[in-house]
Amino acid sequence: MKEGTIYIYSGDGHGKSPAAFGRAVSMACQGKNVVIIQFLKGRGLEDSEFLRRLEPEIKLFRFEKSDSNFVELSNEQKADEIINIRNGLNFAKKVLCTGGCDLLILDEVLRLIDNGIITVEELKKMLEMRSDEAMDIIMTGAALNDEVFVLADEVTKLETVKCNK
Repeated sequence: MKEGTIYIYSGDGHGKSPAAFGRAVSMACQGKNVVIIQFLKGRGLEDSEFLRRLEPEIKLFRFEKSDSNFVELSNEQKADEIINIRNGLNFAKKVLCTGGCDLLILDEVLRLIDNGIITVEELKKMLEMRSDEAMDIIMTGAALNDEVFVLADEVTKLETVKCNK
């Protein structure tokens, strides 16, 4: 039986989420099921006819209600969004416990640590809930500390070396 891999895509470069989504499409082409949960993405990927066509192989979830960037929200709005984010984390736990997919993508979950919404220990305990040892997990986020680094089997750091904007 294949053992699942925990991947981290990190760094200040662009392309972490697109790399994860590319892996999702690759898995879907193999007949595998993918669940993507987005955190702290503002609008994130908006609901569209295109995304609906990817179902049932790729399912995208976003629990936050605000379209604004988390850091731009008032303290009251942040408190509301943290409740929504926790709902997203609880859904991730359910997917991990039930083996509800072949690949779980936790897009920008590492930023939850950066923003003090969850701790590394909470993330570690959540990952330990994986009941299907063959399930792959991808976590994305810019910052990567040593505590998070050891949670992964494979870490990719994206770096922008030139940007003419």
